[in-house]
Amino acid sequence: MINATLTFNIKKVMAEKDKIGRVFPATFSCKLDDGSEINDHLLLEVRGHFRRGYCYLPPLKLIYDKNPASAFYSFKSVKLVSTCMTTWQDDQNLLKEYMIYKIYNMISDKSFRVRLLNLSYQDSSGKKKAIKQHAFMTEDIKQLAKRNGCVDWTGKKFATEATDRSQTTLVSVFEYMIGNTDWSVPVCHNIKLLHSKTDSLTRPYIVPYDFDYSGFVNTTYAIPDERLGIESVRDRLYRGFPRSMEELNGVMAIFNKQKANIYAAINNFSLFSSASKKEMTTYLDDFYRTINNPSDIKSTFVDNARTQ
Repeated sequence: MINATLTFNIKKVMAEKDKIGRVFPATFSCKLDDGSEINDHLLLEVRGHFRRGYCYLPPLKLIYDKNPASAFYSFKSVKLVSTCMTTWQDDQNLLKEYMIYKIYNMISDKSFRVRLLNLSYQDSSGKKKAIKQHAFMTEDIKQLAKRNGCVDWTGKKFATEATDRSQTTLVSVFEYMIGNTDWSVPVCHNIKLLHSKTDSLTRPYIVPYDFDYSGFVNTTYAIPDERLGIESVRDRLYRGFPRSMEELNGVMAIFNKQKANIYAAINNFSLFSSASKKEMTTYLDDFYRTINNPSDIKSTFVDNARTQ
């Protein structure tokens, strides 16, 4: 975890956060693992949709491409995920979402890497008291693509079943695991597409992100789409298409292989309260019972899968 400070005019950003494309001057300072100190001038842009309007601390983008002297200039921009409000529970929710990214890193290399911050929001005008919360940075999609020998796909949209079948199956089961229905391939909602650099005939791979609406995090504002027929985000619903038992058994083997590592990551994470650890592991217990029962696998991922 990096101790960092983000200094900007808090009142001005909060007052104008609904203005799309508006940028604000800021300074980001931190000390890296190698002992080097960073003190960069940059621009801030408020991003997101629901959280942008609802949260006191909206998600931000740190823009470095206007400052060639910046240590992070090569990144161009970095997405910053903040707590929604400033309560202890909001901090726990932020850490839960961070943990989802870390869990998916265990499941697939085609996943966003994240870096946790102990972040102090300082008001450049000196009129507001500093806010100290956890936050995390997410890897840029172009970096993720490069790591996997791919490019970020920004062309035409794809139907779900027109993407790489095995990767889409993996993502669909993962979204079921964390109780997330807030994603869609055809409209690229909380999904990014990667395409092979070397083989133009391959289908694109899907990469999930933005998990605050999941049952695993269980924020107070997360409400499932009424068309889905579930009452709470804690109620799991598989949003993938039917797969053969052979395909599903192969995917379930990946989750089972990482089970001990996933539970250890949660239980050994010192920033979680004991109640949060119990809530998360109990929620995962239900998932693992399902994927280790052949009849439940068939019922959930075949018989009751979506067909359109």
